Amino acid sequence: MDPRVSELFGSSSGLKSGSQGLGSGSGNGFGMVSKKSCSKNGKKVKNRATRNTKPSNNPPYLPPEAEEGNIEYKLKLVNPTQYRFEHLATQMKWRLQEGRGEAVYQIGVEDNGLLVGLSEEDMRASLKTLHRMAEKVGADITVLREREVDYDSDVPRKIAEVLVRKVPDDQQFLDLRVAVLGNVDSGKSTLLGVLTQGELDNGRGRARLNLFRHLHEIQSGRTSSISFEILGFNSKGEVVNYSESRTAEEICESASKMITFIDLAGHHKYLKTTIFGLTSYCPDFAMLVVGANTGIAGTTREHLGLAMALKVPIFIVVSKVDLCPRGTVERTVRQLERVLKQPGCNKVPMLVSNADDAVTAAQQFAQSPSITPIFTLSSVSGESLDLLKVFFNILPPLSNSKDQEELMQQLTEFQVDEIYTVPDVGTVVGGTLYSGICREGERLVVGPTDEGQFLGLRVCSIQRNRSACRVLRAGQAATLALGDFDRSLLRKGMVMVSPEMNPTICWLFEAEIVLLFHAKTFHKGFQVTVHVGNVRQTATVERLHGKEELRTGEKAVVRFRFIKHPEYLKVGAKLLFREGVTKGIGHVTHLQPASLLKQDS
Repeated sequence: MDPRVSELFGSSSGLKSGSQGLGSGSGNGFGMVSKKSCSKNGKKVKNRATRNTKPSNNPPYLPPEAEEGNIEYKLKLVNPTQYRFEHLATQMKWRLQEGRGEAVYQIGVEDNGLLVGLSEEDMRASLKTLHRMAEKVGADITVLREREVDYDSDVPRKIAEVLVRKVPDDQQFLDLRVAVLGNVDSGKSTLLGVLTQGELDNGRGRARLNLFRHLHEIQSGRTSSISFEILGFNSKGEVVNYSESRTAEEICESASKMITFIDLAGHHKYLKTTIFGLTSYCPDFAMLVVGANTGIAGTTREHLGLAMALKVPIFIVVSKVDLCPRGTVERTVRQLERVLKQPGCNKVPMLVSNADDAVTAAQQFAQSPSITPIFTLSSVSGESLDLLKVFFNILPPLSNSKDQEELMQQLTEFQVDEIYTVPDVGTVVGGTLYSGICREGERLVVGPTDEGQFLGLRVCSIQRNRSACRVLRAGQAATLALGDFDRSLLRKGMVMVSPEMNPTICWLFEAEIVLLFHAKTFHKGFQVTVHVGNVRQTATVERLHGKEELRTGEKAVVRFRFIKHPEYLKVGAKLLFREGVTKGIGHVTHLQPASLLKQDS
């Protein structure tokens, strides 16, 4: 990690907002454009933007088609033979499998990415064939957009971009997790309330009331705990939320794609809760909400830095645009663009101003981590809210089917993030299945306890998004009912694993760290709160290899010792630590098993 990320964590110095941003950047061609042409070659962007008005012998193009992935180019699909049709249907199955249930077809595009286009008649026939193919594999299609291309021809020629969606046979719906970050009072909970309830806010926070979990949150209007909200899309791309469905079960039944929002706290005193949400719930993406009236204030820079340190792809929503004049909104956007382009960030901002931009942003964002879409919207007037919904509908999962299968073949490992007692059900744990498959009735072991032991238990039932589920697969979040298992034996940070795993637990571990921000010097004996996945515990610095002390921006291999109880860690896991203004990131390099520690002593 570039130590210059520390700029985001340091004292929040005032920002000048005079730099000219990149703006939309989505007028350069159709669909995905290579990163190089976005950032490097300003000439290319300009040329492509003017191609609609001026005929050219060099039509716009896409990157060449990739063998893997969920994007397929087709020049035309007019009256295929039966043999060809079967082949096309098999190909569609493969692309859907690669995209874990979603594929994008570019019609009128050659395999090398040249945008040739089709006549009106050929386009109609091609879309009809595509519809038949989708029916054959049990999928639905939605035309995302059509556009005329300038290809030396008197007849107008079009290309079409089509989303194909099919829920995989082995799961109920596609699931993406989005962590919601931002400063206090930036409108995070209100935006989620509007998206999930389907009703606009009244300007005084009515939309967020259903999201709060505690009385003091309702009274203060500030989120202090982690809450989950769901937004569904059906196979045709239409929104499914609480405006039409009374319960979460109904949303799950009618949705084929589900966005689970993890609403995190914005206030600085709840920072440990926010970090826990980012490290333990493994979000696919992070949404940073910035108030148009306040700009980059409070914890905004810190939250941006956290997401970057944990390598969570981030996009930005500028809310409350109804409260301020256009000039203030533009100033906030320029301010964001300036921060995103800093050496520590190295992002390419992309302002989304229409549905075409939203489609381009979703595809480029998933392909290139440096692209950062920026939305400007209002939860009161509803301005540009539909663009965010289009973006969520098209946003593909980050991991492909191959990664998923590899994780599922490993032994079961479930991270415990929440513990509840439910009447008539007993002890219930919430968390994420990191690897393997978990079934109802399965026997697992949970630990480590304070003595470093693992205890046997049985999974009685499983629920995902508040609806029953028989099988849980790697990467999915769920709650597991454990019957009459004693709740007092459980704590956040434990893991439930297969009995045959023989997990390594440790008091001592080493990590390669970068000190992002520290007021004085970091030395032996210093105590910090360490976050590794769902583990959150105070640890003491036992030793700095090759150095006596560390200053801001310096790297070192450090040995830590947990002070309360041993934990289950993995080599290579991302690590984040803090204590007051002190912050650092790194990764675990070596574990000293607790059993070896006993022998040494």
